[in-house]
Amino acid sequence: MSVTLPPVLVVDDEKNMRRTLCAMLGDEGYVSTAAESAEEALKLLAEGSFLMVITDVRLGGMSGHELLEKIRSRWPNLPVLMITAHATPKLAVAAIQAGAMHYLAKPFAPEELFHALARCAERYRLLRENAALRSRTGEIFGLHQIVGESPKIRELRDLIQTVAVTDARVLILGESGTGKELVAGALHTLSRRSDRHYIRINCAAIPEQLLESELFGHEKGAFTGAVKQKLGRVEEADGGTIFLDEIADMGKPLQAKLLRFLEDGSFTRVGGTQELRVDVRLIAATNRDLTKAIAVEDFREDLFHRLNVVQFNLPPLRERGEDVLLLAGHFLRHFRAKMNKNINDINPAARQKLLAQLWPGNVRELRNVIERALILETGQEISPASLPDFSGTGRSPKNHPAQLIAPDESLDAALERIEREIISSTLEKNNLSLTRASEQLKLTRHSLRYRMQRLNMKMLGTDAGDSILSAPEQQDK
Repeated sequence: MSVTLPPVLVVDDEKNMRRTLCAMLGDEGYVSTAAESAEEALKLLAEGSFLMVITDVRLGGMSGHELLEKIRSRWPNLPVLMITAHATPKLAVAAIQAGAMHYLAKPFAPEELFHALARCAERYRLLRENAALRSRTGEIFGLHQIVGESPKIRELRDLIQTVAVTDARVLILGESGTGKELVAGALHTLSRRSDRHYIRINCAAIPEQLLESELFGHEKGAFTGAVKQKLGRVEEADGGTIFLDEIADMGKPLQAKLLRFLEDGSFTRVGGTQELRVDVRLIAATNRDLTKAIAVEDFREDLFHRLNVVQFNLPPLRERGEDVLLLAGHFLRHFRAKMNKNINDINPAARQKLLAQLWPGNVRELRNVIERALILETGQEISPASLPDFSGTGRSPKNHPAQLIAPDESLDAALERIEREIISSTLEKNNLSLTRASEQLKLTRHSLRYRMQRLNMKMLGTDAGDSILSAPEQQDK
């Protein structure tokens, strides 16, 4: 059974019968819990989850029929199978009409019981799959959501297509807001597991003492407040994919348990002793430098090597050049439809302002900026006035000396970026006038033109001898 099933509750006032039924269930791979009365069964049902209930009709105290009635009232979706030594067609019909899934007369063939169990197990699996599909309604991950035409983004999409069809573990590295979750979702969507569960956990958003329970589940009484058994997210992901975001925020004790899980998919719930096993593909992500985390012993080196089968390094937005404008256009179309606003473009001055920003918050920051601009804009194009004042947020190297050179950026690349930003900023301040910008920069017009061409800064048309800087002609009209 690939999906871990909850136990079967056996209710019978005869000790030998309880033992016999539990042994039969165990031989077929089912876990069972026994109760000697209907009253005890109701207490157990209130405290945990069960696959089904098998109950004798005649019990000391409350009868099996009364137990069935209470189960139908409180747990209407829980299957109940009734067993009796005094079966008649009339009693069988009455039990089925009262809500029992099946009615067996003693003595019965074991195959009859196993057939009913198999039906319940399949029903449970289907319900789990349907719940997972409903939870994913509206969530569509694909390569089309990874917008951009810069060389690094093209390479990223190619690598996703190559790796997705395998079961290889993936480690996604990148600054906050670069799209790690989109990459993880695309890997699942393009995989052979795409029709199964895709479970996401943000390790930084769950308190350390609860993260193990969230991931691996817990047994009743494992800790204060654990009033019933809880399945873990790895069990929900069985057959599918689990994405652990911000994995570097996971504590060392849980890292050890995750390392064991990665060996063969085995684990135990918190407070439990039974070893369980699932088949999941694991994708992990973090915005932290794992090399430094390993050096200061915040992250296990052996876990890093287990996770790091295939590594994705997502480029920050400041290294993606004119992808800024492609993304801005993408977000413009998205929010324009959502807000029902007639804003069709971003004017050249606003484009230039977007290109001059360092985007410390990456794609997420750009998305918020475009949403804000559509809210504030009253014209038919986004203008610079609708964009925020980027001073103090990484717009220029002057304001952020610490960001003169980005992590993993070469000196030549940093110098080119800074030169481009200075020219862009100067042109913006001079209303895109090449003449006035060259005067302010103490350059000739010819020298400024040459620098812009070398930096692949495109120009469009002339007006009284001035070249107007423009974005690439890639905006949808």
